[in-house]
Amino acid sequence: MDAEQARQVDATLRRLGIPGVVAPVDPENPAGAWRVYDSADPATREDTTADALASVVAKFREISPEPPEKRHQGPTRGFVFPPADD
Repeated sequence: MDAEQARQVDATLRRLGIPGVVAPVDPENPAGAWRVYDSADPATREDTTADALASVVAKFREISPEPPEKRHQGPTRGFVFPPADD
């Protein structure tokens, strides 16, 4: 993820109460890729991006366990009659 996506992920994690520190993979290059870590210290941190994303999915499943229903817009099968040429 880039810096803008990282800002959005950080806000979402905070809103949902999911722990994690969103930081660039290379602390010297904030324009590069970003990940979610267990701590801010680049020397000791561990990547927890997959766990954080799984926690976000779990939170949303708690809110709505069933997937949204697809809305049918008109018939799914039928016949097409060409216009009558008189």
